[in-house]
Amino acid sequence: MNAPIGFIGIGQMGRPMVLRLAGAGWPVIAHDRRAPALEPLAGVTGVTVAIEAGTLAGACATVILMLPDSAIVDALLWTDGLAARLAPGTLVIDMGSSDPTATRANQARLAAAGIALVDAPVSGGVRRAVDGSLAIMVGGEAADVERALPMLQPLGRTIVPVGPPGAGHAVKALNNFVSAAGLAATCEALVAARRFGIDPAVANRVFNASSGRNNTTDTKVESFMLSGRFDSGFAAALMRKDVDTALALTESLGSERALMQACAALWQQAQAALPAGADHTAMFTYVAGDAGGRAD
Repeated sequence: MNAPIGFIGIGQMGRPMVLRLAGAGWPVIAHDRRAPALEPLAGVTGVTVAIEAGTLAGACATVILMLPDSAIVDALLWTDGLAARLAPGTLVIDMGSSDPTATRANQARLAAAGIALVDAPVSGGVRRAVDGSLAIMVGGEAADVERALPMLQPLGRTIVPVGPPGAGHAVKALNNFVSAAGLAATCEALVAARRFGIDPAVANRVFNASSGRNNTTDTKVESFMLSGRFDSGFAAALMRKDVDTALALTESLGSERALMQACAALWQQAQAALPAGADHTAMFTYVAGDAGGRAD
């Protein structure tokens, strides 16, 4: 029988990931500081709900974190004291979009206490979390990554070890910059097409049959943008945060970043103009000049 896994962070991504693990035979002890987030998991076979994070610390040899950013991870580990409650030998898997530099620091600090940290952020959105086809980029010491793989396999179709501690989060931030730039470029192209009198849906079909095809044109334009739904499950604020993380990383490395700087500025402006909690696909309304939420 598989050992229980602790899982902290039951949001739109975390909930289906917990269900995937439980369905694959891993007992899960789930925690979120927001009690309503735990309600859909009550009574699910293989899932135990924990009101306190400390409850799972002593019961689980592996703890998965699916949290929005490094500040929240750091607060949980050090301010709230979760790290002090973890037994030596525990494996922590940070699957959120943390800052790679902070992740390196946390890995070293936890290692001094005999606790392993692997960073394994995901890409693919809620739909792919539900069907277990996420892309997972994994950073960490080789032995720790090997130990984590059986628990990652129910969650992802493509699992790629990318390097030492922090490398997973570095690749995730860079990936989301590429995604954010592609989405912004698509929005600008579709708005220009519409103003020229071309149906944006028709223009997008051309993009998808041509060299302009990208993740946005393929999976977001029709379903979330031209439909007016703007509900892909990934917030504009999180996309902005990830682009900012990529920019900070690139600046620290002295790499060329002119496009990244422009992209970061655009996402910062869009987030400020869009309604609180807006989905990242609502960038389309910002580019179109109507940040109130309409696509027309």
